[in-house]
Amino acid sequence: MSWSAKQYVAFEDERTRPARDLLAAIPPMDVRSAIDIGCGPGNSTELLVQRFANAAVRGLDSSPDMIEAARQRLPQVQFDTADIDVWNDAGPFDVIFANAVLQWLPDHARLLPSLVARLAPGGSLAIQMPDNLNEPSHRLMREIAANGPWADKLASVAGLRTEMEDAGGYYSMLRAHCSRVDVWRTTYYHALADGASGVVEWFKGSGLRPFLEPLNEAEREQYLKQYLTEIEKAYPALSDGSVLLPFPRLFIVATR
Repeated sequence: MSWSAKQYVAFEDERTRPARDLLAAIPPMDVRSAIDIGCGPGNSTELLVQRFANAAVRGLDSSPDMIEAARQRLPQVQFDTADIDVWNDAGPFDVIFANAVLQWLPDHARLLPSLVARLAPGGSLAIQMPDNLNEPSHRLMREIAANGPWADKLASVAGLRTEMEDAGGYYSMLRAHCSRVDVWRTTYYHALADGASGVVEWFKGSGLRPFLEPLNEAEREQYLKQYLTEIEKAYPALSDGSVLLPFPRLFIVATR
């Protein structure tokens, strides 16, 4: 699946706020090495550079387009193109930062402890994942995919996102490997000035991408037309024409 850095950063301030909140929850320590896995265009990596001024900070992403944007943004930082599920750098790292990426990877019960094992003693694995698979925005993606002329093309797409555990599941998954596990869930309400069109544009940079990528141009246009119609019903405009998009996210800071 390809990613567009330009589309992603259209809502950079809103997308970066959860990364700031996650970073603020990492316990104080002398950080010498930090890595941003799933770094995207480098907006979250920039936060690590600012907070851990004396650390060697690196970034990792599977998308060449995202890595190119990150290198332009932070030319002093080492960025590598790699898939997280086969990334085998043993570290150790003082901070492993994973902002809005692990929801695309399977088998969290194996993956998360393997990331903790790459931490230095006292180091932290900091994770933020969108927890919105059951929100109207994502339910409608699946319904339109299953009920249109493109159903065969999109039959496997709904399963690309990992079914997440609840807070207790992640706590239990990590507690045996960590001295401290902090888990919380926050719903952000993003005011989108363009109403339902703004909601569509938001998800064109993230959740809609696997649904749109297999389609030809005409199918993509029709899919988005149907999606916009349903989004207008699910997220009615406020008096000023804007829409408040509820966006729940799950946060974890696991300290070794």
